[in-house]
Amino acid sequence: RIQLYTLGTPNGFKVSVALEELGLAYDTHVISIKNGDQFSDAFKAVNPNSKIPAITDPNGPDGKPFNVIESGAILLYLAEKTGKLLPSDQRRKWEAVQWLFWQMAGVGPMFGQFGHFTVYAPEKLPYAIERYSKEARRSLSATSTRLRTSPCGHGWTACSVSTKPTTP
Repeated sequence: RIQLYTLGTPNGFKVSVALEELGLAYDTHVISIKNGDQFSDAFKAVNPNSKIPAITDPNGPDGKPFNVIESGAILLYLAEKTGKLLPSDQRRKWEAVQWLFWQMAGVGPMFGQFGHFTVYAPEKLPYAIERYSKEARRSLSATSTRLRTSPCGHGWTACSVSTKPTTP
């Protein structure tokens, strides 16, 4: 069974959504950021960067346990492992991959910063709130104009899985 290290955040949900969609057996290990679990030696053995999500696949590419970190990398790994979540047509595959990277580098971080500065920051910083509000709106505009038929173009892909927990 795959071991999933995560928390109930938009980024944390991406991998559990993929595992469910793919029908892969997994065990969930909740990594409490409030308790500092991400800094434990046990978790840092899986992800030295101390961030969720992460997985350990007991049947990695060479048949040995394999750790995968970063939600986008995990989604690509699971897609390759199962032959699902990426189109077989190369043009459509690379369209999905580029929009997956768009989500990882744009939507996810911008929404995360927006949430942080509007909800969690101990001090309200107008510049930060305005900047990340604009970025979040710009990302939503790109989503609604370019990606009307599916969050990532052609069918349910790794990009769709990464975008769904982040967008309304």
